[in-house]
Amino acid sequence: MSTEHPNQLALLKQRRFAPFFWTQFLGAANDNVFKFAFTLMITYQLQLDWLPPSHAGLVIGALFILPYVLFSATSGQLADKHDKARLMQLVKSLEIAIMALAAWGFYAANVPALLGCVFLMGLHSTLFGPVKYAYMPQHLNDRELTGGNGMVEMGTFVAILLGQLAGGILVDTPVVGPQHVAWACLALAVAGRVTAQSIPASPSTDPNLVINWNPFTETWRNLKIAHQGLAVFRSLLGISWMWFFGAVFLSNFPAFAKEVLHGSPQVASLLLAVFSIGIGIGSLLCEVLSKRHVEIGLVPLGAIGMSIFAIDLYFAASGLPASEPYTVSAFLSVAAHWRVLADLGALALFAGLYSVPMYALIQLRAQPTHRARIIAANNILNAVFMIASSVIAGALLSYGLTIPQIFLAVGIANAIVAFYIFLIVPEYLLRFVAFVLTRIVYRFRLVHDERIPTAGPAVLVCNHVSFVDAVLLMAASPRPIRFLMDAQIFKTPVLGWLFKLAKAIPIAPAKTDPATYEAAFAAARAVLADGEMVCIFPEGGITRDGTLQPFKGGVMKLIDGLPDVPVIPMALGNLWGSYFSRVEGGKAMSKPMRRGFWSGISLTVGEPMAPSAVSPDLLRERVSGLMTSEAA
Repeated sequence: MSTEHPNQLALLKQRRFAPFFWTQFLGAANDNVFKFAFTLMITYQLQLDWLPPSHAGLVIGALFILPYVLFSATSGQLADKHDKARLMQLVKSLEIAIMALAAWGFYAANVPALLGCVFLMGLHSTLFGPVKYAYMPQHLNDRELTGGNGMVEMGTFVAILLGQLAGGILVDTPVVGPQHVAWACLALAVAGRVTAQSIPASPSTDPNLVINWNPFTETWRNLKIAHQGLAVFRSLLGISWMWFFGAVFLSNFPAFAKEVLHGSPQVASLLLAVFSIGIGIGSLLCEVLSKRHVEIGLVPLGAIGMSIFAIDLYFAASGLPASEPYTVSAFLSVAAHWRVLADLGALALFAGLYSVPMYALIQLRAQPTHRARIIAANNILNAVFMIASSVIAGALLSYGLTIPQIFLAVGIANAIVAFYIFLIVPEYLLRFVAFVLTRIVYRFRLVHDERIPTAGPAVLVCNHVSFVDAVLLMAASPRPIRFLMDAQIFKTPVLGWLFKLAKAIPIAPAKTDPATYEAAFAAARAVLADGEMVCIFPEGGITRDGTLQPFKGGVMKLIDGLPDVPVIPMALGNLWGSYFSRVEGGKAMSKPMRRGFWSGISLTVGEPMAPSAVSPDLLRERVSGLMTSEAA
């Protein structure tokens, strides 16, 4: 398979990504240096009757989130209407002005001015968010989106961690701490504006857009647009749920460290560090595990891990003996605490696996002209879910639940929510099954899978070796495939249920069931008319001896009158003799270990063919050639 770069880290050497990455990294770091230092200044250094320390974090957090609710709809429209690079540069110039005001606020210890700057930095982030996620699909190809999103997600959480650590250290400097924070925030803002200047031009996707300044009607309109693609809309809800889930942990770290783990404030920072590193590792792993596809099969895997380790965190944190506040070194010397840290890091890692593919899926499948507006609507949903998270967690605490019990409740709720989402959008579940099959049961190698189109109609033609051929092709494709499949296979336990979920089209021989035969081709042609892909196995059934059987004429009936739909030959290799193929007297699925786990198989994709050049014999010759080249 040809690639533009070996891995996602190489993007940092390319102008189309590196300036953008460092711009968003510096912005996230600045947000957190400013907010965390300001929170600590109110908590430990200033005595304010009207803003007690117990309320400081809540007020600052609410002020920062409020612009997301008020202005996200407008920011999404601006990102779709204007050049995204120019918009990012203007937003970073605004950041310098905000930090100049904040610098005066730190020098003068003017809390109202600093609170105003919190709101303005929330506005800065609100304006930047839709541009950030709409920029990447314009500069990264479909096979780079997962890696690019992983880098951004990793960078954001590392920036949050470093920003909070730096803010805490700077503001704690005797006498001149606030002034040091002021200069650091201003320097970060200037650095972000410098990197933004190198971001390449990103032309408008809808230059004629008329701005609707009503955030409520615009948000509702964008959610309706997103709902037209069910997978996109459910991904919006899935991401918002992840922020609900994560906010429960992030907001409770200080109290969890103090009241449950009996640790010092530095232990709370350690928890944040472990969580951030876990998110970063999970985000980077997405590209490796997805083989550079937008692999939404990782979403169920992430959801499962989030629930398992959130629930185990309850057991790990329950019953820890009371003690004097632990320093970090004393905390790490207790063996039981390592289980807590492992659970926290693991659930964060799986949260990274959960969220990155969803962001990439939205970018890939959302209408380009509305992409930024849909992401803006997602930001509003995220804010609403995070606010709901704080309210619900606070209510549960007031009813007497402990923090570990809240973690347990969220872990169980996550399992329920995930199960519901995967039932109503079976594509997630199907891709998860395909992911497991191609990473654990088999060692799956793809050859020239970039020839599978990421947009537009296409007819895929493949040899038929086993009962799981369709699942393997799902794993290789960057988008859904509708399969024409023998009606009898739907009677197979488990597999038949999966193929029904995949909306496979049942087909029967014309001689025995002409109605089903005609209905199948009518349905398949309708799929092609909608710009989607259809796969047909022209042999008409699974091979019984491992050899390529004669191709029937169904493919010609399918492409008749469709001169612009490419036909793409493909060949599955080394699958004959595996558990799901017919061997030993024609029996399938006998002796599960006859090939062992992780046996090597392959899919080779041929050059697309014009319908006018297609014939059953020529297609068979092409598929046979792909099988031979792979065997060689």
